[in-house]
Amino acid sequence: MQITEVRVYPRNEEKLKAFVTVTFDDSFVVRNLKVIQGQNGLFVAMPSRKMADGSHKDIAHPIKNEVRRMIEDKVLAAYQEKIRQAPLRTEFGGGEVPAREPIKETRKEEPKR
Repeated sequence: MQITEVRVYPRNEEKLKAFVTVTFDDSFVVRNLKVIQGQNGLFVAMPSRKMADGSHKDIAHPIKNEVRRMIEDKVLAAYQEKIRQAPLRTEFGGGEVPAREPIKETRKEEPKR
């Protein structure tokens, strides 16, 4: 099993630094992994659901430690690369979003009559 794509969606919150989508073998996608700033640095939290008692339970997670390490290494490397490439900007009164290239117009002009 290999990670074939990692998409990072940065946030500029105190603890939550990014949401991440990971694709395995170009066939299986796991969304809503989180890059979290913890007491000992950044770590990757698996997608989870809040239970009625207030606790959180993982929806998907690796069983083997070497797979967890592989996911964490790839996700944190992609996060660091994204932060280095795209400075954040604040807009719309919410969290910060990555700066983006302007959308290029691709519509063809109609011939003049």
